[in-house]
Amino acid sequence: MDAGEPTAEVEVRRSTRRVRTVSAYREGERIVVLIPDSLSSSEEQHWVEVMVARLEKAERRKRPSDAELLQRAIGLSDRYLGGIAIPESVRWVDNQNTRWGSCTPGDRTIRLSTRLQGMPSWVVDYVIVHELAHLFESSHNARFWSWVDRYPQAERAKGYLLGWSAASKVDPPPSEVD
Repeated sequence: MDAGEPTAEVEVRRSTRRVRTVSAYREGERIVVLIPDSLSSSEEQHWVEVMVARLEKAERRKRPSDAELLQRAIGLSDRYLGGIAIPESVRWVDNQNTRWGSCTPGDRTIRLSTRLQGMPSWVVDYVIVHELAHLFESSHNARFWSWVDRYPQAERAKGYLLGWSAASKVDPPPSEVD
């Protein structure tokens, strides 16, 4: 596969009403690229490559790999926890339907619910910081929350997750209502 070749099926939709703008979105497994009807086939090819690359880059940013999550966690630990919480691994799991994340201090592993994928990065970072704090403080006591609250977006992220839970009619984890 060439570097500029799309990795998913692409459908191009031309519109006579569309004059200048080009956009793309995912529809199931397919990427739909909307372009003005007036574009030439070479312009179409160029814009399809550009828009598919942009969309895939944005999706990767919202759904980082486990290795990227680990590096992100180490950076967050350095920035907000003085580097004292170093996990062995951070990974996505799809069996957490009532928790956003979990931590096993004994083996220094952190698991994040796949329900977080696609949420704003500052929300995912909050959950990572929350779980990192569990590496050295197991309970949700005042000391624990003082560490977590070093993350500047902590209150905003808590509100976001509570709102998401309410909108989804899912009870928030007990630790989030403290």
